[in-house]
Amino acid sequence: MKSILENRPALEREIDQIAEVAGYLWQKGWAERNGGNITVNITEFVDDEIKALPAISEVKQIGCTLPNLKNCYFYCKGTGKRMRDLARWPMENGSIIRILDDCASYVIIADNPVNPTSELPAHLSLHDYLIATGTDYKAAIHTHPIELVAMSHNPRFLDSKEITRVLWSMIPETLAFAPLALGVVPYEMPSSIALADATLEQVKNNYDAVLWEKHGVTCVGPDVMQAFDVIDVLNKSANIYMCAKNMGFEPDGMTDAAMTEIQEVFNLPKVRPTKK
Repeated sequence: MKSILENRPALEREIDQIAEVAGYLWQKGWAERNGGNITVNITEFVDDEIKALPAISEVKQIGCTLPNLKNCYFYCKGTGKRMRDLARWPMENGSIIRILDDCASYVIIADNPVNPTSELPAHLSLHDYLIATGTDYKAAIHTHPIELVAMSHNPRFLDSKEITRVLWSMIPETLAFAPLALGVVPYEMPSSIALADATLEQVKNNYDAVLWEKHGVTCVGPDVMQAFDVIDVLNKSANIYMCAKNMGFEPDGMTDAAMTEIQEVFNLPKVRPTKK
């Protein structure tokens, strides 16, 4: 069967980048078994031929109405699929879906009828909000970064301001590349509506990355690589903090004055950018 990627180099590059990030998540130990999810808005790569493709699944309900997603297209990791397999075979371990006119349902159009992640409603709610606010953010990742999850077991770090201050202070690059800080959601049942709603509220509060207590991190970004980068730099700081603690001391971290200087000198954003 002909792949939707054939003769579409821009779309193929986008899927290749998703596969590359999936490989990184597995290599870092952040994607055990089928852990984690990726969704990417690929509407900009959709041509008239793709729009005319018939559905290869029955109509499926999202579970909510998302008015900004009408006729949008998404690549979605498949439910129960492993990141390590997606890294090698992205179109066998994920699928492309079309949101229908009612904005409450979708169909799979390519390449195989692989059911999207069970957390699709949460992911699509994030995409709906990002479109509504006019950003160029198109990717959402959920993964299980070890050191950040470990920090979430300490009540001290369930305060967004506190964990952000510690992470930013470990190394200047964290403040530079994750300038919108880290939101925190107290423990909720995985795949629950409560978890989805709480995550969306944190993104509305202008956090790009959101720590789920005792679970993982969800991050949005302009593309899947940039979303991964934010999680990566935050977890690097968490690792530095834990290394210092393992050496027997509480790290001082950079001073507030030093961090303010970095923000001012590099003109770091305090809000999510919108489309020009």
